[in-house]
Amino acid sequence: MSHASHALKHPPVTPPSDPAGGPSPFAEIEVAIDSQRRRGRGAQSNVSGRYEAEARVTFDDGWQSLEDLPPFKTTVAVDTARKVITRNDSPDIGFDRSINPYRGCEHGCVYCFARPTHAYLGLSPGLDFESKLFAKPDAPELLQKELSAPGYEPRMIAIGTNTDPYQPIEREHKIMRGILEVLERTGHPVGIVTKSALVTRDIDILARMAKRNLAKVAISVTTLDPKLARTMEPRAATPPKRLEALRQLSEAGIPTTVMVAPVIPALNDSEMERILDAAAHAGVKEASYVLLRLPLEVRDLFREWLMANYPDRYRHVFTLIRDMRDGRDYDSQWGTRMKGTGPMAWMIGRRFEIACERLGLNKRRSKLTTAHFARPKPANEQLDLF
Repeated sequence: MSHASHALKHPPVTPPSDPAGGPSPFAEIEVAIDSQRRRGRGAQSNVSGRYEAEARVTFDDGWQSLEDLPPFKTTVAVDTARKVITRNDSPDIGFDRSINPYRGCEHGCVYCFARPTHAYLGLSPGLDFESKLFAKPDAPELLQKELSAPGYEPRMIAIGTNTDPYQPIEREHKIMRGILEVLERTGHPVGIVTKSALVTRDIDILARMAKRNLAKVAISVTTLDPKLARTMEPRAATPPKRLEALRQLSEAGIPTTVMVAPVIPALNDSEMERILDAAAHAGVKEASYVLLRLPLEVRDLFREWLMANYPDRYRHVFTLIRDMRDGRDYDSQWGTRMKGTGPMAWMIGRRFEIACERLGLNKRRSKLTTAHFARPKPANEQLDLF
């Protein structure tokens, strides 16, 4: 036997304190996964979700052969959702409904604020989130059904606000393309957020929709440093491919936005102006930014990653984060959670504004319309004889 799996009542221990504040960055060292098993992944560990009664930890039982364990492989299960449109009433985001074709995301971005949602499935927000994925193959049919409801009132649907609709498994499943076909057919507006160059596959549909003010696309460019990008966003498109995707979308007449997101102090914040400049040269007309968010399990996953890859910056990064989050690692307050507060947050915002002014970004905001919406007929409705 090469290893043992030990069940502990949750939580296993009270970690030692961290001189920078909060738990020790080494508190979960015993649950870190061997680098070869998680090669190409973002998270360092696979800690049990917060709703689990027990935490399972793999450890060497003396045979010195943990390396024989298989690497984490991507698996895709079917999500049998009965509805596909999710509603929200958050006052600080510009949409009240969204669609997520997938649960989990293979891009593996270590900072992803959607990671905690995997805990609702009894899975880890760590490596499970980026390897145990769920697809909604019935999403196009469910969408058409919801749009056909008599009381449905059209407003822009946001896609990609939780997990990326163009993550690698979309190449095979093509759920996102099916959704776009429904939205184009019904004249329904859509706003897409992604960090994948695969979005260019659907330029034909998006260009037709854009001519009717029905579509816009935002691409997140977190860094121009290929090493940082590969470490922090291991299976997302490279920075040059994202910029090329922005260029192709812009040339096709599709309104595009570059998102400098997330901005991480002392790690990528110095790149803001260069990212905006590169995007402007690619034809982008709009820009936005979001400060790093560390809700729930994301904080510890990001801390583990930072200690493993940039230990010399760990204390400085978290000190600046707390300076912008009223002394905490995360502030969930509406109105401040996206931008932060304090002098450092103000300076980042001012730099963004000055750069946008210099580059002519955000002079005009693209607005989508609901004027073309044509309610589809329910699938069970009898067809006209004439």
